[in-house]
Amino acid sequence: QVQLVESGGGLVQAGGSLRLSCEASGRIDSINYMGWYRQAPGKRRELVATITSGGIRSYSNSVQGRFTISRDAAKNTVRLQMDNLKTEDTAAYLCTYREHFLQYWGQGIQVTVSS
Repeated sequence: QVQLVESGGGLVQAGGSLRLSCEASGRIDSINYMGWYRQAPGKRRELVATITSGGIRSYSNSVQGRFTISRDAAKNTVRLQMDNLKTEDTAAYLCTYREHFLQYWGQGIQVTVSS
């Protein structure tokens, strides 16, 4: 199994920046992807960004150009750098790890952007 521990987030004014981190531990498969989803109250869960074990990045159109996803050298930690935050970015952000058959989720971490 894989365990995910999220950190970062918090409260920031519009235009500011925050950084989220997610550390994966356990039985890590060499072929996987990690990323972040978010879910705001009353809305469906939305994919934000992913990065594969090969370093290929994908972004939602809503965050393209503002958010950057990366992995550390060991590829067991993913970071989401969020710049130029908007009030619409307010949500619970959930880290995810997926391999061929299984997907795991973090507990979620709150990001709140005030006007």
